[in-house]
Amino acid sequence: MKDYSLQLRVWHWANAVVVLGLLGTFFLRKTFLSWHTNSQILLEKLASFGITVTTEQAAALAKAVRAPMWEWHIILGYVFAVLVLWRLVMIFKEGFGYAPENSHMAWVYRGYKVIYAVMAFMAISGLLIHFYKEIGLAKDVAGSVKELHEIVAWAIVAFVALHIAGVFVADNRDQKGITSKMISG
Repeated sequence: MKDYSLQLRVWHWANAVVVLGLLGTFFLRKTFLSWHTNSQILLEKLASFGITVTTEQAAALAKAVRAPMWEWHIILGYVFAVLVLWRLVMIFKEGFGYAPENSHMAWVYRGYKVIYAVMAFMAISGLLIHFYKEIGLAKDVAGSVKELHEIVAWAIVAFVALHIAGVFVADNRDQKGITSKMISG
């Protein structure tokens, strides 16, 4: 089993933390902090107190509640973009840093190439969504990019699940110690 460079290990674990943070904010936005759901809760609860607000006001309140969480998504998105750029620089300078030992590993490495392309797309599309006004992108185009960004996010979710499962299987089969190698080299 190969050793992993310090640079790759630092990148891997920094990327893991950032991706998990991004996915956490993504899931919160789609579940507990959904402004659609929470605006209805606010309408009903305020009405039970005898306070009447419009649907638009309830939506504004619900969006305000989740705004700090969304700021974290944006900050993590910037870090993610830097990490993607860092990994691309590593690839161009050093190559992918691995050679497949068998056909299974050849497929695994192809998968990594695909996920790097997905990560690059997510970084670029996230920046386009955030800076659409500054770069002169029409709002409806930015909305379409956002929809695609959210759909492609599910590929990251699938990769994370497959990656963790694959590492667990590999560590318990033919690549014993793969996890500790990614920690200590």
